[in-house]
Amino acid sequence: MLDSLQSRFDFLTPYLTVYGPRDSTPRPAVLLFHACNGIRPHIHAYARLAERAGVRAFVIDSFMPRGWDQTAAVSLVCSGLALHGYERSGDVLAAVWGIAQRPDVDASRLCLAGWSHGAWSIMDLMTQRLDREGAARLKNPTPEALKGVKSLFLVYPYINFPARSNTHHWEYRPQTLAVLARSDFLTAHAHAANIFKRLRDEGVPVETLDLDATHCFDEDGIHFGSFMSYDAACHDRTEQAFVRFLAETLG
Repeated sequence: MLDSLQSRFDFLTPYLTVYGPRDSTPRPAVLLFHACNGIRPHIHAYARLAERAGVRAFVIDSFMPRGWDQTAAVSLVCSGLALHGYERSGDVLAAVWGIAQRPDVDASRLCLAGWSHGAWSIMDLMTQRLDREGAARLKNPTPEALKGVKSLFLVYPYINFPARSNTHHWEYRPQTLAVLARSDFLTAHAHAANIFKRLRDEGVPVETLDLDATHCFDEDGIHFGSFMSYDAACHDRTEQAFVRFLAETLG
């Protein structure tokens, strides 16, 4: 049975974490979507950076509403057994749709930020016309919900099989910054660079920030040798790029 936009947003709402100035002024907003290992402290740190810049930030948890803790998420989602990016793209659309209705949000100035699986989900959403029942696994998807999305900030995005951006054009063209790790073992840097070059050639305004780092380089405390290791310098560069990108694209 398909969720409506309202029911999916209601499903996610109890697990939203909201950051921003303590006022009712309509402000631009960034929506943050975590990787396959769930919400980690660095996601909240990015949200606090947005808050300090005067932007409202909403951290969306796709796992706790489904009853998955970090262990379950790693077992189910990181393994590819559950919640592929196409299915989770419904979470992204519903979150945009619902948050845009808040009186303290300027619905014409929104940014979607995603890490790994979260970036995959955002990118899969970009490939869909959203003009038929079942798109994004929702009953009533609509492209109108994306009218205010000005930009995408994608950090070590997963673009391996079965990510739709490998074979589909983007239906929407927000300003996009992709932070790519040259030693990413989940999506080869050369492949990711080729995908974004193709999108750029098709008219999507894409820039890349290429770093000598691994997947999950901005998650402090992670260390799996050449596969995934924290890199403080690259983390700092990404945080700076995030703040600068919000200012440039949301005003």
